[in-house]
Amino acid sequence: MDIRALLMGLAFAVMWSSAFASARIIVAAAPPLSALALRFLISGLLAVAIAKAMGQSWRLTPAQWRATIVFGICQNALYLGLNFVAMQTVEASLAAIIASTMPLLVALTGWAFLKERLRPQALAGLIAGLCGVAIIMGARFGGGLDLVGVALCVLGVIALTVATLALRGAMSGGNFMMIVGLQMLIGSAVLWGPALALETVQIDWSASLVAAFAYTTLVPGLAATFVWVLLVDRIGAVRAATFHFLNPFFGVAIAAVLLGEALRPLDLLGVAVIAAGILAVQLARIPAAEAKTLPNS
Repeated sequence: MDIRALLMGLAFAVMWSSAFASARIIVAAAPPLSALALRFLISGLLAVAIAKAMGQSWRLTPAQWRATIVFGICQNALYLGLNFVAMQTVEASLAAIIASTMPLLVALTGWAFLKERLRPQALAGLIAGLCGVAIIMGARFGGGLDLVGVALCVLGVIALTVATLALRGAMSGGNFMMIVGLQMLIGSAVLWGPALALETVQIDWSASLVAAFAYTTLVPGLAATFVWVLLVDRIGAVRAATFHFLNPFFGVAIAAVLLGEALRPLDLLGVAVIAAGILAVQLARIPAAEAKTLPNS
C-alpha cells in the first residue's frame, strides 16, 4: 500500500466517522427523517450532475439497478434513517461504535448463512469485536442509556450489513458516481413518506445547524464516497475495508471534540478491542479479495 492510498484511507475514515457528530447536531434542531430526506435529495442531484459531467450514464445493467435499489433502501433509508432517529437520544460516539461493527457482522453473516469459511484469525477478530461491544455496553448500562435508541442503531447496522452483502459482485460495469447519485435519490424517495406522515417540521435555526447540514451533505455524502471509489480502484475493496478499523477511534474522538461527549476509560478499551477485531477480520480476508463495492457512509 503506497502513501497516497494510506492518505486516502485515512481521509475516508475521518469523513465517515465525522458524519455521526454532524448528524447529532442536525437532529437536535430539526426533524430527523425530513432532514435526511432533504440531504439525500440534494446530494443525489449533485452526484447525478457530477456523473453526467464525467460522461457517465444512468443506463445501468440489471445487476447494477438491483444493487442501487437495495443499497438506496437498506443503507440510506433504513440504516441512516434509523440512526438519525436514534441520535435524538443516543450519543454520536455510541452510534458510531455500533455502526463500526458492520465488517464484523458481514463476516459473521457470511459464515452463518452463506457457508463462507472463517479463518482462525477472522474468528478471533469476531470474538474480540463482540467482547469490545460487551465492554462498552456494560459500562453504559445504568447510566441513562436509551435502550430504544440503541435498538434502532442495532437495526440500522443490520440493514447496512444486508446492503453490503447485496452489493457483492454486483457493481461491475462502471458509472459509479451515477450509481451513488441514484441510490441517494432512492433513499430520499423512501424517506419522504414516513417523514411527511410522522413528523412536524419545526426547525431551530442556527449557524451550527446550517453548517452541520451543509457538511453532512457534501463531505460524508459526496466527498467520502468519491474518495472511497478512488481507493477501491487503487488497492481493491477488501484492502480498502481495512480502514474501517479506524472508525471507532475517529467516531469517539470527533464526538468528544465537537460535542463534548465524555471519554470513559471502558469506552476507550472497548473501542480498541473492536478496532483490533475489525482489523483481524479484514486482514484475514485480504488474500481472497472481492469485487468492488460502494461505501457504507
